Amino acid sequence: MSGKLRLSAVDSEDLAVISAAIQDALVAVRDCAYMKEEKRFVLLLNRFRWEADPSVDAAYFRTHSALVFNEVTAVRHHEIPLAEPDRMLELLAVAQENDHSVTLRFAAGRAIRLEIGRLACHLGDVGEPWPTPWKPAHPVE
Repeated sequence: MSGKLRLSAVDSEDLAVISAAIQDALVAVRDCAYMKEEKRFVLLLNRFRWEADPSVDAAYFRTHSALVFNEVTAVRHHEIPLAEPDRMLELLAVAQENDHSVTLRFAAGRAIRLEIGRLACHLGDVGEPWPTPWKPAHPVE
């Protein structure tokens, strides 16, 4: 099995790589935090390891990861159930909308928009991966 994933993004192409790595990550509402004084937004993820070697005994793995955005000046929520801290959200993608905003898109039409001074994003695995029998799947529309 490969080592812990560590990625950084300073442009939209870098962010597309991070988006692919975090597709189908699970995150509790309580694990999304904006630290206004530090201009930092952090999500603690339960990430499906798309990059894991499928030839090992347990073909699918998840791991805990931290997704960090620096230079965040504001956060906007769309349909995020802030009053339900235990609610789990499924992160589908993250994309830079323009030079000053990034959108995190979740299932069920939910989203978080970050206003940024510049793109400075980091993804890092924490802890050890664990096997899971489930691989995320999406219906074909």
